[in-house]
This record gives sequence, structure tokens and C-alpha cells, in this order.
Amino acid sequence: MLRYFVADIHLSDKQPEISVSFIRFLQQLPNYSELYILGDLFDAWVGDDIQTELHNDIAHQLKSLSRRGIRTFFIQGNRDFLLRKSYAKKCAMTILPEIYVLKQGDKNILILHGDQLCTDDAAYQRFRRIVHNRLWQNCFLLLPAIFRQYIARRLRNRSRERNSQKADDVMDVNAQAVNDIMTKYRADILIHGHTHRPASYQFEYQGKQLQRFVLGAWHDNGDYVVAGERLALVTLETDCSE
Repeated sequence: MLRYFVADIHLSDKQPEISVSFIRFLQQLPNYSELYILGDLFDAWVGDDIQTELHNDIAHQLKSLSRRGIRTFFIQGNRDFLLRKSYAKKCAMTILPEIYVLKQGDKNILILHGDQLCTDDAAYQRFRRIVHNRLWQNCFLLLPAIFRQYIARRLRNRSRERNSQKADDVMDVNAQAVNDIMTKYRADILIHGHTHRPASYQFEYQGKQLQRFVLGAWHDNGDYVVAGERLALVTLETDCSE
């Protein structure tokens, strides 16, 4: 059975070409495979109660995968950590914990969105701890939809401003954080997104040969990791960069 991993699709009404490319990717998946979406499926998500035409269309496309024997799994990202069971059910996809281990042959594959590995960005990690608090989330979701959307826009704009002033290495994953989490979960392979820096790495830690795959963002080029007998990072020919 083949497994496919994607992240950082960042679907939005402002970039319909990404939706076209993603739907084309879904339609080309082989029957009886598995799809793992490792966060930031949407560019923003402020509650399952807000449904747009785009949300409905993507839900329809994902649900149609189940009729082909394709199972879909989702890990929340930093843009869609408020996506919950209501919308997931509409998509016929299963929400996984933010850190999850899969068995692939004799290898353990660790999957996560990846933002928790950017430990050099202390300000972001403080913000992350706040918004991932369940009480904070429940209170936020009680606000009127229009107010939630306004707050999300303000936060995105502020994030862009602050990120433009940060060094590139601060916003990348911390090497020791990678080593620590792979050791903790006895992982042979790590797959994540978030940093928008697609690459594959082979390295050694404590005498063990390890692999790390980084998924890119779909507003640059669509890419995915496919796991069968081997793992490979594949870049799609898309319209996203036009």
C-alpha cells in the first residue's frame, strides 16, 4: 500500500490555481492508498461553522477519495489548528494527534506539522502555547464569526511583519529538536512541513542512520512524499508559481 504525505497547501479564494492543482493531485491518487495532510490545508481556519464554497468543494473532493478506498488523515497546522471533527467528518478524514508514528515495513515514520521544531523562535513558541490551549480555543470559537476573521487577518499581517525581520535560521527547525524528537519516538524517518523549504536529508545521530523529509508550500510548487518500498520527495508540475 502506498502512502502520500502533503503539507502547507494553503488553500484560499485568493489563489484558485492552488485549488486546481490540489484537486488534480487528489484525482490522480491510486485507489486503496492513504493520504496524510500534515497541516495548513487552508491558509486560515477560524471555526468549522464558517463554510465557504471553497471549503465545501474541498470537502467533496476529499470525501470522494473514500469511495475509491483511499483513507485520509489530517494533522492540524499553525494556520488550521481550529479545524475540528465537524469539518473532518464532512471530508471523511481522521484527525490525528499533532505528533504521530506510523510503521512502514521495519521503519518508524514520525509525522507532524513541524512548527514545534522551530525552537529558536522563542516568540512564536510562546504564541503557540497560548493558542493551543484548549480553553483559549473554546473561548475564541464563541466570538462572532466576523470578529474571528478580523483577528485572524490581524495576526497574519503581524506575523508577516515580524517574520520579515527574523533571520532565516531562526524560522527553520532546530537540529537538536529534530534529534530529540526522533530519539523520543524511536523514529527512523521524520516527515514535516511548515518551513516551506522542501528537501530530503540523510544523517547519523547516536550511531543510527536517519532520514528527514521537508514538504514545501503549494504556493511555490506542489510536492509530496510517497512511501512504498522506498520514500521519495516528488515535485509536481503545477500552475501555482505562475
